[in-house]
Amino acid sequence: MKKRRLYLYEIVEEPILSYPAWYLLSTALAKDENLQESLRAIHTMNFEAYHYPRVSSEIFTTLQSGCYPIYKEHYVVGYFGGKVMYLESSGWKKMPLSKESFDMQNWLV
Repeated sequence: MKKRRLYLYEIVEEPILSYPAWYLLSTALAKDENLQESLRAIHTMNFEAYHYPRVSSEIFTTLQSGCYPIYKEHYVVGYFGGKVMYLESSGWKKMPLSKESFDMQNWLV
């Protein structure tokens, strides 16, 4: 699968959070508007379109709808191949289960 760098300047003109400067993504995901919108929210710190989920099923509903919830106002989360993954600059990483991952205050949907 071919990957490319999606540079922050391609989706945000004046980021408040400028790290990471790019994300390594498949060509298809780099064009995904839902993913770009979630990244834009993180890097501008504008979460007006998001809310804290009341129950965990809201997180999975968001994932299944093709949107990307945000974890700890820092990571975009996706669901690929039956695994919950979070996005870092070097690509998608498997999200470990921890007590924090079950706290609804750490999520935005």
